[in-house]
Parts: sequence; C-alpha cells; structure tokens
Amino acid sequence: MIEINYISADEALKVVRPGNRVFIHGSAATPAHLVSALQNRHNELYNVELVSITTLGDVNFDRPEHRKSFFFNSLFVSAVTRNVANSEDGDYVPIFLSEIPQLFRRNILPIDVALIQVSPPDAHGYCSLGTSVDIARAAVDTAKYIIAQVNPLMPRTHGESFVHISKINAMVWHKSELPEVNYSGESNAIIEKIGYHVASLVENGATLQLGIGGIPDQVLKNLTTHKNLGLHTEMFSDGIIPLIERGIIDNSLKKLNRGRSVTSFITGTRKLYDFVNDNPGIRVMDISYVNDTSIIRQNPKVTAINSAIEIDLTGQVCSDSIGTYQYSGIGGQMDFIRGASLSEGGKPIIALPSQTNKGVSRITPLLKQGAGVVTTRGHVHWVVTEYGMVDLFGKNLKQRALALIDLAHPDHRENLERSYFDRFEHA
Repeated sequence: MIEINYISADEALKVVRPGNRVFIHGSAATPAHLVSALQNRHNELYNVELVSITTLGDVNFDRPEHRKSFFFNSLFVSAVTRNVANSEDGDYVPIFLSEIPQLFRRNILPIDVALIQVSPPDAHGYCSLGTSVDIARAAVDTAKYIIAQVNPLMPRTHGESFVHISKINAMVWHKSELPEVNYSGESNAIIEKIGYHVASLVENGATLQLGIGGIPDQVLKNLTTHKNLGLHTEMFSDGIIPLIERGIIDNSLKKLNRGRSVTSFITGTRKLYDFVNDNPGIRVMDISYVNDTSIIRQNPKVTAINSAIEIDLTGQVCSDSIGTYQYSGIGGQMDFIRGASLSEGGKPIIALPSQTNKGVSRITPLLKQGAGVVTTRGHVHWVVTEYGMVDLFGKNLKQRALALIDLAHPDHRENLERSYFDRFEHA
C-alpha cells in the first residue's frame, strides 16, 4: 500500500519565492484551491510571473492587491485573465499552441513551480492530469517543483496524462467540482444556419477538429447521418458524446490512433467528465503531438472547424484580438488550418456570423488597426457565414472580395461593394 503525506495548500505554497515563474494548469483542470492559497501570500510576494493558457473558475488576478505581486504572462488569454493581460501587470505571448511546450523544454520560459490538479493515485502510484494534458505535460516534465491538488472528482484519462507520485513534490487533497461549460443551449437561427452549412462540407470518413461553442455544437447536431467519422481535435466537448455513443464517430478510417478519439483537453459538463473517466477509447495527449501539422495531415479528410473575430476582403483572418485589445490567443487554429489543408481531401473551415450582436460587420474592408492576423490569406480556404460558404483557395484578390461580400450581412454589402470599387477599380 502506497502511503501519501497530504499537506495543506498554505503549507505547500510556501515554496513559492519572489521572482519565481509559476505554471498554472488550465481549463477544467485549473487548481483553484492552490491558486487561492498562492493569492493569500500576496503580501509576501513580488515579481512572481504566472504562465498559463485558458483558466477557469475563481482564479481572478484582476485585484489591486494581486497586481502588486503577480505578473500574468498569458499564453492564451481567457475571460478571467483578459483585463490583466491588457494592462501593465500582464501580457500575452503570441505563439502556436503546438509550440508552447518548447518554451518549457528549451528553457525559454523555465518553470520554478507547477500547480496542477490530478486524480488520486492508483495502486501503482500514478495520478492522471485528467481533463488537460495539453501544455501541462511539458510543464510537469520540466518544472523544478510540482504541487498537485488531488481531487477525487478529476477523471482518470488515458494517453499521456499519467504522473507518478514520486515526481510530485507536494500533494494537497481537495475535493471540489470541476468548472463546467455548457453551450448546448446557445443556439439561434443564425447559428443553426452556419451549423447546417458547415455540416454539409463534412464527408463520411472525415477526421474532425472543432472547438467549443454554439457553432461547433450545432455542427455536431447535423452529423447524425454520417458514417465512419474520426476525431483528432485539440478540444473535446459534450456535443461529441452522442456521435461516439451512436457509432458515428468510430475512428475506423484514421491512419493514426485508429479506433480511438484523440484530444488534448476536455471542457464541458459533469456528464462529459464522467464519460471520459477511465475510457480507453479516448486518448488525451501532449499538445505538441495533437497539434503537430505532420501528425494531423496523416489522417484522411481532416475537417478543421474554427472561428474568427473578423475577416477582411482579401481573406486575412483575425481570431485573437479586437484591434490592439488582446481577446484570446493564436491557439491551435493555424496548426489545424494547415494540417487540414495538407490532409488528403481535407477542408480547413473558418465559420463566423456575418455580424456581431451589435450589428457590426465581421467581414470588413480592412482589419481593425492593430488587429492580429492569425490565419493568413495564403492559408485560408473555406469561409462560412449564415449566408453561405465559399472556398477562397486559388481565388485572386478581386474574386475573394466579391465572394466574401456575398457572405456578408445584407445591411453591410453596399458599403463593402463601395470599398471593393475604391480598392480594385480605382487602383
């Protein structure tokens, strides 16, 4: 029998010193209990750099007392880090999700302390990183000191998630529900039309990559008559469960990991966390593998479904910022856009509503000043809105502009046509 010495979070976090770089496990695996104990030391700490991708739960560092002690160097900006990342007390590192592990492994951002959340150890002493292997695998492999929040409600996942207790320096027992994200009710006529259009592009035998949100969820609802679909995606959400249970996603035609769904992190409801628990049909892997273009392209008909904030008339896609305001991050969009385009029969897809909730066109003559280009016009292929879809691959600038104007909301087409005329007919 393996004996484990659990200690309190406050005791475990005493190891953090001024000037340290601290990794925070992300998404549904965010160790909020450990983060809270770290925040409680704000009076003793200064110049502590925090690195993470998306974090969920009560881990807000946007408080005056925390800003004095912590600098949030975000690798992907999320709602709870957005204000800090856009202030003098934080920043954002533009990087492909697939390459973040290199920052740790090559000592570009060496980690002093890693805060992770894991499942309880099994009879052999192995814990699981559970819902998020992604960049956490590299963090655990390279951190000088590891503190684990051990949670019996964390699912035990298969793949590259296992960490032996001998690797963990301090273990804190804390039972708490994982953060839940549910987009099943986020639907309207626009999202339904986009979902229908995107689903029409998915062929039998395709390998899917999609994220979380109303549009991906709607796409999945429209795939109930498909056959032999595969799954190789950076993110796994609730909408995938029915397709696996019905045998629609069976991974039978994939070249790699045949018969198994591959993902890097899992975010959704408790139903999802229970579904992936000890499920050998699901492999949760290092992001440097899942998002490796050379891996992605080997599977057949990779259909990558991603979103955007805005797209200009030449096809430049901004997905991470609103002007100079950092909203999210580069993430894995380019990893999969490129991987899908190189896959035999693959289809890279950018799907977005034609306008914002405030009526601002997402298809624009020019991107906002300071906006980041995540997918270049040389990489973009399919673009889908509620008004239809078009493949920009091989189209010249004028053809692209005219095709995109047809996908815009009717209220904005006249202005876009005027911009087209000024740019291309008066050049």
